[in-house]
Parts: sequence; structure tokens; C-alpha cells
Amino acid sequence: MTRRQQLTMLYGAFAVFWLLLAIRPFDRPTWLLENTLVFAGIGVIYGLRRHVPFSMAAHALLVLFLSLHAVGAHYTYSLVPYDAAFQNLTGDSLNSVLGLSRNHYDRLVHFSYGLLLALPMRELLIFYELLEWAAAVVFGGGLGAAFLGTQGDEWDAHRDMALAGIGGLIAILLIYARNRGAHGRGSGHELP
Repeated sequence: MTRRQQLTMLYGAFAVFWLLLAIRPFDRPTWLLENTLVFAGIGVIYGLRRHVPFSMAAHALLVLFLSLHAVGAHYTYSLVPYDAAFQNLTGDSLNSVLGLSRNHYDRLVHFSYGLLLALPMRELLIFYELLEWAAAVVFGGGLGAAFLGTQGDEWDAHRDMALAGIGGLIAILLIYARNRGAHGRGSGHELP
């Protein structure tokens, strides 16, 4: 099966799933609002298709994330009946087992946002580094080297990507520390 056929099947399956969830959503205005993100996301993916060759794994993770979002949009996030579905399967309430007092589907999807979109974002960043390299090759010589700022370092692109990752991690830790300090320890306002 060709890559194009695989992508057609993958996104076609998502389209069928999405269409089924478009039938009588719990709250149509909320569903429409939630789906603007889906349309925007698919538009971006489609627009990048010739420029950023995402791996099949990245496409599968994107579709899985979009599918989780589609379920949240159908029911509205706060009313997704995951607890009832779990109870039908096991006889136990997942909320009771985990000591939860509210519907946590939104938190599952936010967790999935980080988990499922990390690989596609990594591939996008790698593409950017390759784009920088291609520009240096096209312009060549001193101008290309000056553009990249490699300064003779053959591992420059690798170090750049590692530093981008470290910078992102530091940013996350700083935001966490700032939020933790702003809300105070033990005040009942800590972020989850």
C-alpha cells in the first residue's frame, strides 16, 4: 500500500468517525466552536503536506488526538460519559476507583495534547533545521555558513536541536515555578 493510500485510509477513517459524531451532538453551538480547531488543524496539516513530510506515526498520533477531541466536542468535554462506559465494562466507577469528583475527560485530552503531538512537533522542528541547511547549501560559501552560524562545527544542527529542547524544558520549569509561587504552596490553588 502506498503512503498516499495509507494517509487516505487514515484520514478517511477519521472523517467517518467525525461524521458519526456530527450526528446530534449534545450542544450544536459548542460542537461548532470546538470543531473550528479541528478544521484549522486539518487545514494546517494539509497545507504542510508537501513541505513537511510527517511520518506515518506522526499522522496516526495527530488523528488519534483529533479523534479524542471529536469525542469531547460531541458530548462537550464536561459530559463525556467515560465513567459510565468504564462502569459498563468493569462494573466499577473509574472516578470512584481513582478518587475523582468531576469529569476529567478534558484533562485526558490535555495530557494527550502533550503526549500525542510531541512527535509531530519534533518532526516539524527537524524540518525547520533541514530548511536552514538547504538555504545554506543554496547560498553556499561564506554567506551560507554565516546564515547557519555553524562556525565550522559539523554537529551544529544537532546541538541546535538539543538546545531547543533544553530551552523548551527550562521554559516549562520556569512557568511551573512561577505558577507555583504565584498560587502559594498549600493555598488550594495549585495547578494540577
